[in-house]
Amino acid sequence: MNPTDRKYSKEHEWAEPESGGHARIGITQYAQEQLGDVVYLDLPKPGARVQQSRKLGEVESVKAVSDIFSPVSGEVVEVNTALQKQPELVNQDPYEKGWLLRIRLSDPAELDALLSAADYEALLKKEGQ
Repeated sequence: MNPTDRKYSKEHEWAEPESGGHARIGITQYAQEQLGDVVYLDLPKPGARVQQSRKLGEVESVKAVSDIFSPVSGEVVEVNTALQKQPELVNQDPYEKGWLLRIRLSDPAELDALLSAADYEALLKKEGQ
């Protein structure tokens, strides 16, 4: 269900390690299902710093406005600009076209504190999802 090449937070975000000390960040399939139709995203600009487990932005859906928490710390190097015109990509393809940010990791070891895909799926089952 959830790609095994990523790490997951208990707040339902994912981080995909990339070469050069970077990671792509997004929200999980479960998170987008809970949100409903995404209509707007408020994300930091390139150059901004994000900290693990701290708010990095907001996602607005037809149901509510929800905080997005960063699964890792680092500097934003790229924002998925396609989401400005098509925020629904987060619903349609949360693991590929609907990614949010690319960051330069300040501490790659933070990835080790996140959940594997199997552990994340076990968390969802434990929460009754």
